[in-house]
Amino acid sequence: MIVVTGATGNVGRALVDQLTAAQAPVRALTRDPRRAQLPPDAGAVRFDPAAEPADLAPLFDGATALFLHRAAVGDHTDAVLAAAAKGGVQHVVVLSSGIIEEGADRTNPIYGIHADLEEAVRRSGLERTFLRPNAFAANSLQWADQIRAGDTVRGPFAGALSAPIHEADIAAVAARALLDDGHGHRGAVHRLTGPAAVSTEEQIHTIGQALGRDLRFVEVPPEEVTEDMFPHVPAAMLPTFLRAIARIVGVAPEITSTVESVTGTPARTFTDWAKDHRDDFAPRN
Repeated sequence: MIVVTGATGNVGRALVDQLTAAQAPVRALTRDPRRAQLPPDAGAVRFDPAAEPADLAPLFDGATALFLHRAAVGDHTDAVLAAAAKGGVQHVVVLSSGIIEEGADRTNPIYGIHADLEEAVRRSGLERTFLRPNAFAANSLQWADQIRAGDTVRGPFAGALSAPIHEADIAAVAARALLDDGHGHRGAVHRLTGPAAVSTEEQIHTIGQALGRDLRFVEVPPEEVTEDMFPHVPAAMLPTFLRAIARIVGVAPEITSTVESVTGTPARTFTDWAKDHRDDFAPRN
């Protein structure tokens, strides 16, 4: 049995779909199973990470592996891992971040969150695989409201370069680590990226092409950025986030071949992602 936390998130849902397609037994943890709309073969179970240990333990009965997403467990990582170990989990595949690397800015709060997550997993004594993706293609959903409203998108740093990774590719690497029972993955750190560098402005144009529209990006100075431009970034972290983006303007991003080497299939392009997510940018009724 594989337990998946964050089962309704971008990566978690893709992972649940892939595991059930492979006919693997899955227990999908979610705050509201009735609204989760997960595949019928996925055993959706209500999950409250702040619950008492006695209530957490049954969630992991009979499980041997766990997909751990920090956003799903919050500040309760230690308690969740203890319950997982008690239930029989031996191997944890952890969704961490590419910000964890040699020479990283350790004062960055995003670094701290993921460094603490990885350290908690090490403390647990469980076998582990760390997934460290860089920019998520799904971050482009931050522009969805502007795109629904018209053909102009306003934001900073038109020339900021990244290699956005499709959430389905992160899930595919996680699935291989879980389904292969960790062979070649236990103790591994997988750095994950998309296959090519794409600028902020190019991402907007690519989304426009997928929608059959001519979208235009208008660059605004960082000091004029408003919180609604980056709804996925906590307001307190926005200044740090903007400084980090400023540093990658015109700088070639890290590009890895990990997705292909692990799954045997090349990483999906940002064009693929935009086509897969056309409905997310369509006007709402």
